[in-house]
Amino acid sequence: MGNYDWVLWIVLALVLGLVEVTTLGLVFAMLAVGALAAALTALGTDNFVLQSVVGLAVAVGMLGVARPIALRHLRIPAQTRTGVAALVGSQGVVLEPVDAHNGRVRLHGEIWSARSYDPSHTIEAGRNVEVMQIDGATAVVYESEI
Repeated sequence: MGNYDWVLWIVLALVLGLVEVTTLGLVFAMLAVGALAAALTALGTDNFVLQSVVGLAVAVGMLGVARPIALRHLRIPAQTRTGVAALVGSQGVVLEPVDAHNGRVRLHGEIWSARSYDPSHTIEAGRNVEVMQIDGATAVVYESEI
């Protein structure tokens, strides 16, 4: 191609970058970096094979090293739940029978007003329950097998 090989590599990098925007897997971004490395190599030499080898080596290196690191940083861990949201999914014990309207349960050492998740079901005292949601100051609970 001559003195303008770098243009081909830049165009390839741009195309790969555009594909990356639609996939968001960071694979095409790493290939685009390889194409940019080939473009830099093309500025120093007319050897297309050498440009291709450099581009491929950089792309493979990016896929093997940089991509896993980048993915670890992009994945946001589940937020730590605090306050009443932390009670959802927790286990408790019924202190006073829980029906569709009222009842009392012990959750994490605290006594909460509660009502049954299934309005047609009454949960007797001493039974284990799981918190399905918190509605204001009332725990909505379901009888647990545990």
